[in-house]
Amino acid sequence: MLEKRDKKAFEQIVGAENIYDDKAHMLAYAYDATREHYEPDAVIFPRNEADVSAILSYCNTHGIVITPRGAGSGFTGGALPKNGGIILAFEKHMNKILEIDLENMLAVVQPAVVNMDLQKAVEAKGLFYPPDPASEQYSTIGGNVSENAGGMRAAKYGITKDFVMALRAVRANGDIIRAGKRTIKDVAGYNIAGILTASEGTLAVITEITLKLLPKPKFAASYMAIFPNVEAAMNAVFKSLASGANPVAMEFLDALSVRAIKEKLGVELPEDAGALLIGDVDGNVKEEIDFQLQTLQDSFAQNGCSAFEVATQSDDRAKIWYARRNVSQCVTIYGSKKLNEDISVPRSKLPQALNEIYKIGAKYGFSVPCFGHAGDGNIHVNVMVDGSKEEELHKGHQAIEEIFQLVVDMGGTLSGEHGIGLSKAPFMDIAFTPQERKLFEDIKRAFDPNNILNPGKMGL
Repeated sequence: MLEKRDKKAFEQIVGAENIYDDKAHMLAYAYDATREHYEPDAVIFPRNEADVSAILSYCNTHGIVITPRGAGSGFTGGALPKNGGIILAFEKHMNKILEIDLENMLAVVQPAVVNMDLQKAVEAKGLFYPPDPASEQYSTIGGNVSENAGGMRAAKYGITKDFVMALRAVRANGDIIRAGKRTIKDVAGYNIAGILTASEGTLAVITEITLKLLPKPKFAASYMAIFPNVEAAMNAVFKSLASGANPVAMEFLDALSVRAIKEKLGVELPEDAGALLIGDVDGNVKEEIDFQLQTLQDSFAQNGCSAFEVATQSDDRAKIWYARRNVSQCVTIYGSKKLNEDISVPRSKLPQALNEIYKIGAKYGFSVPCFGHAGDGNIHVNVMVDGSKEEELHKGHQAIEEIFQLVVDMGGTLSGEHGIGLSKAPFMDIAFTPQERKLFEDIKRAFDPNNILNPGKMGL
């Protein structure tokens, strides 16, 4: 619990109107998308970087833990205040697009700028910010950087880290640091911006972000391909990319996901649809669109594709994407609780990985619908259990642990985009050696020796 002197000190920094410790705020900031519940002792809305510095300096001196928070949309508990303390919430004040530099094609934003708002702002000027997590309509850029968010366009354009040019951040002791530059090339010193990206608020609090932008492509089209089974679809993924295709997105839905969409939403899909591949292509000339679509269609046909649909108009493209964008809520037909993991494997391992994942599900008696970003090897694995039965939950977590071990043995990773947070922290020993874990701890100690910044996340 905060003492009266603590609250008074924070009021002197940010004003009484920017600090709350009433029950309503404590509950509102106790959750994220995991639906786990941990209440903070107070919520503070800093007005600027100087406020952040002063708050961290005070907390570091008095041993008060800090949890930075964007929109609270994470799936692994990265923004949950498990140890109480202060929620540092940015959405009230630090939510501005500070600059869109057309000449150097970059944007400078504060951490609480919503991803979709940035996309719209730069596209209005003929530019393009590709990272598009599923939560793009409400997740913030600061959260995206802290989790290294991906999205459906990662197959062609990469993920958040590929667009972070520079950061401003505050260390636990209140020191303000700059990491990176506005230049395309910069090899002077350690890549601190790279270390802070995906650090989940455990090393420093990000206060400003400089992002690379691209020219907006002039043309785009969407496609949907139907396959008899997942193995055929996954073979088509890496073989089509190896043959020269470069799609913006290449998403997949397995047979369980297709069935759930048909049942829950009434979407008409062929009875023999054992798997779907859905995606986009783009380019600055129509010939590039035609080339990409033809390359995909030819390669898909060689790998068992029974139908290939193309759409170029926005309404028709939206219809193609409808199934993929709504699949997550549909798979609840298989169980009241979804143990959702976002593992990633080398693309050539996708057929084997999915086959083994289904075997693990069968071993425990669970349906495991899978969908996700096949173009970059990122699978959303959903172990469906009855959330009211403790024994089923336990078995579900056992299945998840086996899936994690399988993925790591294949050269993959525990998370492609959701991060580690609290929910995956117990499995870090599967993915990293004791020496590697020790290095993480050393880095954490160098930035935050008193462990006040988001303690417990990533097992730190």
